[in-house]
Amino acid sequence: MKIHEHWLDDPRNVKKLWRGFIVVLALTVVAGGFVDLHPHFEIERWFGFYAAYGFVTCLLMIVGAKGLGVFLKRSDRYYAKDEDDE
Repeated sequence: MKIHEHWLDDPRNVKKLWRGFIVVLALTVVAGGFVDLHPHFEIERWFGFYAAYGFVTCLLMIVGAKGLGVFLKRSDRYYAKDEDDE
């Protein structure tokens, strides 16, 4: 019996997806040059500001989540300790 593989199991497909995502993101940044975004602050007038802002914000969320993990992490036997005490 042959197990059906998922199309994402092929590394070539994953590479194609990455390339497609990068092209879409680049086109989005380029399209920002042709659209009047009605900025409220001077920094918002910079080319690619919203892309850079989104990237930095996402990066800070990842770093923050990793930092929270240090404080919230429990051992694998955390809940089993209660059963051992009975």
